[in-house]
Amino acid sequence: MRAPHTPALRLVDSITELGPADAGCVAVSGSHGGLSSARYALAAHPLLSVFNDAGVGKDAAGIAGLAWLQGHGLAACTVSHTSACIGLAKSTLDSGVVSHANEAARALGIEPGKALLPQLPTTIRRPA
Repeated sequence: MRAPHTPALRLVDSITELGPADAGCVAVSGSHGGLSSARYALAAHPLLSVFNDAGVGKDAAGIAGLAWLQGHGLAACTVSHTSACIGLAKSTLDSGVVSHANEAARALGIEPGKALLPQLPTTIRRPA
């Protein structure tokens, strides 16, 4: 059992792997940060959702979920597609460099241009 207010770290290659039991976790995914991915994050309600910017793309589709999640009061950020492999959460965690962050993520201390891992809440519980 974890201490109160200590978010679990959940590594998921696809954000679709999250479920209601993951509420309040730090979800590090390999998924793009588009609207379809954001809908899965909203359903699970993590403390922070981390995605891949997938090159941002036309009309900023690869990061569109960040603003949408902000509208629902949820923190979200992306790592650069040049720093982590799309579809691999471990790559996101180990080598991801934050490229974009919504205001809720910034309030948690997430800053673009810096490596993701050192910015994650220091109280997270890493999986065994």
